[in-house]
Amino acid sequence: MNSGKKIKLFGICASPKKGATDYIVQDALKYAKEKYDVETAYFSAMGKKMNFCIHCDYCIREKNGCVHKDDMQEVYNKLKWADAIIIGTPVYQGMVSGQAKVIMDRCRAIAAHDLHFILNKPGAAFAVGGDRIGGQEPSIQAILNFYIINEAIPVGGGSFGANLGGTFWSKDKGADGAKEDEEGLKSMHKTMNRLMKLTLILNNEKSNEK
Repeated sequence: MNSGKKIKLFGICASPKKGATDYIVQDALKYAKEKYDVETAYFSAMGKKMNFCIHCDYCIREKNGCVHKDDMQEVYNKLKWADAIIIGTPVYQGMVSGQAKVIMDRCRAIAAHDLHFILNKPGAAFAVGGDRIGGQEPSIQAILNFYIINEAIPVGGGSFGANLGGTFWSKDKGADGAKEDEEGLKSMHKTMNRLMKLTLILNNEKSNEK
């Protein structure tokens, strides 16, 4: 099934450093490009200025973005551009990174003037922890909740190997640890295949409606 156009896939790495999460998201984008007709965009939180939401309601009153004028504008633009989304986070204290939380919280600003900014766009989540069982699934669930709240379509990898999404154990060895995690890579590949196939179906339906 082919919609006749490239899938626009946006990957977000919500880590403050270049390590396992950066590797995972970049590898997922590479995997998608190798198997499907995909155009990719990538955003890394590393070195970016992203102020946390202060719930000032500027976005509600003005309908003109966020009171903070920082690097989140790139995220807003790419979320609207994308057909499908992946968000990867390291696990900090059993949950998503502070950077991941800021990215999700700050999307209140885009929703305030474009409520359906990711309506029916498939979204997947990856989480990497230094411990084998250290909060990967709660972190993934937090990202999937973000998709649900904002009308996107959360996608997991299915039973027997992926379940909620891509789950990695880095053993605190950074990108090298992620590369060695065969089960983690399997979960990412299964999740990406479901994400891309669903996006193809949705894009094809859109093309048929025209």
